[in-house]
Amino acid sequence: MDRVDLTPPSGAVGSLADAYAAAPLLNCLLREVAEPLSPPDPGARPVYRLPSGRLLRVRAGRRPAGPEVWADGAWRPVGHTELVKLVAEELRPHTGLTGGDLPAEMVDSRDAVAAILAARAVATPPADPYLRSEQSLITGHPHHPAPKARGGGPVASWLPYAPEAHARFPLVLLAVREDQVAEEGDTRALDALGTAPPGYRLLPAHPWQLDLVARDLAPAFADGRLLRLGTTAFDTWPTAAIRTVYEPRRDLFLKFSLDVRITNDIRRLWRHDLRRMCRTDTAARHAFAAVGRPAAWLSDRGYRTAAFAFEELAVLVRDGLRDHLPPGAIPLLAAGLAEGFDGSPLAAAADPAAWWQAYLGQVVPPALTAFDAHGVVVEAHLQNTLVAVDAAGLPVAALFRDAEGVKLLPDVTRAAGWERLVYCLVVNHLTEIAAALAEHHPGLDPWPAVRRELARHDLPEIPALLASPTLPGKTNLLLRWTGANGADARYLPLPNPLRGT
Repeated sequence: MDRVDLTPPSGAVGSLADAYAAAPLLNCLLREVAEPLSPPDPGARPVYRLPSGRLLRVRAGRRPAGPEVWADGAWRPVGHTELVKLVAEELRPHTGLTGGDLPAEMVDSRDAVAAILAARAVATPPADPYLRSEQSLITGHPHHPAPKARGGGPVASWLPYAPEAHARFPLVLLAVREDQVAEEGDTRALDALGTAPPGYRLLPAHPWQLDLVARDLAPAFADGRLLRLGTTAFDTWPTAAIRTVYEPRRDLFLKFSLDVRITNDIRRLWRHDLRRMCRTDTAARHAFAAVGRPAAWLSDRGYRTAAFAFEELAVLVRDGLRDHLPPGAIPLLAAGLAEGFDGSPLAAAADPAAWWQAYLGQVVPPALTAFDAHGVVVEAHLQNTLVAVDAAGLPVAALFRDAEGVKLLPDVTRAAGWERLVYCLVVNHLTEIAAALAEHHPGLDPWPAVRRELARHDLPEIPALLASPTLPGKTNLLLRWTGANGADARYLPLPNPLRGT
């Protein structure tokens, strides 16, 4: 990546960063704690009452903008800094809690967006549309208060590894003494990355993670349990998940631990998740094999790490793309389709209704069948779903990934699994794609097609879903403000666009 000024920009770039950072924070505030009021006339901006009684209005849309508060008899614009202060002033008495580090993370997220925008201005996007889709998420999670926070570290520590900045970089090659290796599953792809000296095994490492845990690993380097061999002879591309990288020539995904809070969690490969991974991945793999092509599961084949730094140095080997794609099909990240990128077939669709019908036909059936027929709850949100398109841009396959997020019945109840699936697939995923499609193709109502697709499936939960006045919406702002565990999803009812369509 080209060198850039690492000072968070002001001026035009800073204003743009404010807008990018404010949109998901406003989405959270309006969804979770604000009360909508009727606008005085059809052309007016929507107005909301906050818990304190203060009035807030915004420019409507899936990315709300231009927040203003009513003060001293007039509407006053609120910049991102003031918006963070406003959120804190509302939530402290509303929850009785101070919010911990979240206000600082909101500011960090905005500054990260500014640095990303500056880097993108001088970076060259990847030619591969798949990589462009993975590296397109400037906004990121559209309903999170700090989707781009990078742990509060200096920009220089993380920008070289940021997918949004079109980064690519080699991995660090370590050698771990054979008697200290811990692994499970198929990790043979790691041995092909280089050559380990006798008595050692190869262990690739993410350079950012290696910097973060350098002090803890110093004794292992000193006594020979770990050796530093150099770097790979090739670059890897960070995907939207940041800690997962892709090497196109080898068609290889590797997922690493990263001791940084990204959205709701510290992104380590936790021991308990790794220990259950083989079971959950096997169940998902078998479920999708039964579903059959063109749907596919990208298997998390196995992991390798050092026994003395089990979570810190863990690396997961994931299936590549090529064996799972129809001939000539191009995979694209669903989150990239929602956010937008150069060459997106969603924006360019000549017949958006036909495009949407094809999209639903690829994404919805495998997720529902895996749940109903096999008891596998895939986390089918935007970042875990790839949609492959043909030469005309029409969806022809769907690929799902991330065994870490999979839940199995009866480990969770069917009701809990269904709620999770509805949130991930309908609220997080289809709602965003539908909104993007309607934004690019005014006049299209995407929801009757969603209702028809869901109604085709003979699940006992479907009639209630289509008749329910509400859908479950995850409360990321309150979850983070109250310090709840990131995996402890909490939901509030949202209006159901499926009802009555």
